[in-house]
This record gives sequence, C-alpha cells and structure tokens, in this order.
Amino acid sequence: MFDVLHDLTTLLQSHLDEPWLWLVVFAVAGLDALLPFMPSESTVITMAVLLGTADVTALAGLTAVAALGAWAGDCAGHGLGRAVGPFGISRLVRSERGRRNYTWAVDRLRRHGVVLIVAGRYVPGGRVASSLATGGLKYPFGRFALLDLTGTTIWAVYSVLVGAAGAASFADDPVAGLLAAFALGLVIMGFIEVGRRLLSRRERRGDASERQPEHRAERHREQHPEPADRQHSASRQHAAAQQHAADLRHAAGGVRRAQRGVAGRGADGGSRGDGAVVSELDCRAPR
Repeated sequence: MFDVLHDLTTLLQSHLDEPWLWLVVFAVAGLDALLPFMPSESTVITMAVLLGTADVTALAGLTAVAALGAWAGDCAGHGLGRAVGPFGISRLVRSERGRRNYTWAVDRLRRHGVVLIVAGRYVPGGRVASSLATGGLKYPFGRFALLDLTGTTIWAVYSVLVGAAGAASFADDPVAGLLAAFALGLVIMGFIEVGRRLLSRRERRGDASERQPEHRAERHREQHPEPADRQHSASRQHAAAQQHAADLRHAAGGVRRAQRGVAGRGADGGSRGDGAVVSELDCRAPR
C-alpha cells in the first residue's frame, strides 16, 4: 500500500506545474457542492503536501483555486435550489439522511443563516443541504455569494494549512506527510463535530426551557380562570337556576289547576262546573 502511495505522489509531483492538475482541484472543489462523495478537502490537502512549504506562492495559488472552485459549486447549488423550489428539492433529495440534512439546513437558515452559509460545509452533508436550502427559500443571492465566498476562503486556508503542516512534519517523505495531514484533519473535524453537537444540545435545552413557562401559564389559566371567565360561568349558573325555578312554578300551577278541575265534578261523576282541562303542557315535569 505504501509503495502505491509513493508511486502516486511521485507521479503527481511531476505534474504540479501543469494546468490540468489545477483544473482538477477547481472541478473537484466545485462538484463537492452537488456530489457529497467528491474528495474536495482531501484533494486540496494532498496538493498542499506535494507543494511543500518552500513555495509560498504556489500555496497561495492553491488556496485561491480551491476557494473559487468551492464558491462556484455553492453558487451552482444555490441556483439549482432557486430554480426547482422546495417541491423540486424534495424530489431530488430522496434519501432519509439527505432529507434530514435539508430539514436541518432550513431550520438553521431561518435561525442562524450567516453561520449556516459560512460554516455549514464542516457538517457532513451540510454543504449540499445549505446550498439547496438557501436557493429553495429564495435567500438573496448577493448576500449568499458574499457570505459563501468568506466561508470557502476560510475552508481553503484551513485545508492548505493542514497539508502544509503535514509537509513540514515529513519534508523528505511525502507519503508520511500525507498520512500526518489526514490524521490532523480528522482530529480537527472530530473537535468541530463534538462542538457542534454540544451547541445543538444546548440550543434544544434552551428551547425546552422557553416552552416550559408557556405550558405552566396555560395550566394556570385552566386551573385558575380569569375573573371574566368566572363571571361568565356564574352568569350561566344563575340563568340555569332561574330557568329551573320557573319550570317548578309552572309545574306547580298546573297541579293546582288540575285539583280545581277535579273538585268541580259531582260525586256521581257529573260535572259541577266547566272545570279546567289539564293538558300535558300544564303538568310537564321540571327540567
């Protein structure tokens, strides 16, 4: 394996001055915005290791090429998201992980848009999701382009510095320099991921603590209604009591009329008077 890596680094070092190799760096950095499996960061780190620390001008050129390539790719992703809209993005992003990343990016864009555009590329799948989300939600392109150029420049400087650190550690052994640079990059990304998770957990706790007073206030209103609510409830109870009393009086009047009607008849069953006719309405039961 080390022999293969040694042959590969020797081949690449012999073509460092050729334009096509720099075009490859530009293309890979750009395509990574649409195809997450493209090794943009690894490509830039490898080039920085092969260039070494002696040629500062070449390292500055590598930084510019990588930053502009990544910026062009992000702008293409933004344009694609703007063209197809949220519905089209939902059809393009079919995997469950991709949908989760897109949902995360939409939420971050509404709450921390600047941080998402500048630093979203350090989250796995975050670069693609942030570009599509900013386009799908019609984020202003001028502001996006400026913020994204800042983010790609920071990313390119970081990648070149990691590669230069590996080259400085093993100046005479490019393979060892590559391995050292990749190990350093993994450690840095690990710290970034841990920090991101801690911040996300802290934000979730903050959101939960903000919602607790609302729930408590709602429970308090249910257990202790406002004076207006208590007055309205008392009015309903008073009206119901008045209606019940009226029904009782009406029923009592019907009974008295029925008694007078019975008293008006003779012992032989004849009528001693017209009497009163008792109907169901006169004797209706109280409610």
